[in-house]
Amino acid sequence: MGYNPKIISGRSNPELAAGVARKMGVETVKCDISNFSDGEIFCQIQENIRGGDVFIIQSTSTPVNDNLIELLLLIDAVKRASARRITAVIPYFGYARQDRKVQSRTPISARLMADIICCAGIDRALFMDLHAGQIQGFFNKPVDHLYGMPLMVDYVKKIRFDGDLVVVSPDAGGVERARAFAKRLDSSLGIIDKRREAKNVAKAMHIIGDVQGKHTLIVDDMVDTAGTLTEAAKALMDNGALSVRSCCTHAVLSGNAVEKINGSDILELICTNSIDNTELLTKCDKLKMLDISEIFAEAIERIHLEKSVSGLFE
Repeated sequence: MGYNPKIISGRSNPELAAGVARKMGVETVKCDISNFSDGEIFCQIQENIRGGDVFIIQSTSTPVNDNLIELLLLIDAVKRASARRITAVIPYFGYARQDRKVQSRTPISARLMADIICCAGIDRALFMDLHAGQIQGFFNKPVDHLYGMPLMVDYVKKIRFDGDLVVVSPDAGGVERARAFAKRLDSSLGIIDKRREAKNVAKAMHIIGDVQGKHTLIVDDMVDTAGTLTEAAKALMDNGALSVRSCCTHAVLSGNAVEKINGSDILELICTNSIDNTELLTKCDKLKMLDISEIFAEAIERIHLEKSVSGLFE
């Protein structure tokens, strides 16, 4: 059959999908995706994909439920069009934070979403920086997991710091991620002891590690309301840090997150385009968005050609 991957773009991140297709030297498959007047989603694949190796690129970002349903309908349409293999490419996976029961009588939403996506008819899934690694086990199909860290580390290495750098984890749960960043940047590690007072409300308590007179880099997998991030930045500056920057793969930036960041001590928020935040670039000059299309293009090509995906990070 030769080299002929079929790239389908949902509406959540068309620029990323176009970038992936361009780097792979192919065109995205023509699709008609629209809404009926009552909000129901209609989609139609407008090319022959029978027997094709299809990759559907769709982040389940805001509006989360609409983008999730759109992904499911695209999967079903592709399956009914007799594709040979269907890979759901989900750069940002919504509901990933609800990966376990932390209170009584609550759902494990990440597992439910995984079941629904698998039931729709995928053959495999491709993600970047899942909130928790065990989510890969929620899928009963093969899962490939990509990392945005190498791209962000390369960017940070180009910044000229006039002093030492400390990589900071905003909470205990992110220590492993921050330690990996610190190792690659040859810097020391700090941790912020954080207490969460309510959903999307966090209070930074105290700093573990020495940040006095040093530049700091807060590392997390996502920034949502930016409450944790801005509290962490304030705590670092109060403890004598020279500057605060932040790295995250997924810039969710819901509610008044942009206003919080603009009014904070953060010099720069480095993120990827796993979520399409193009419109926010004009509202927040602290936002630096890195393009992950090359990483996904390489991973999709390796999957299509039956090569190792883990070789990307060796």
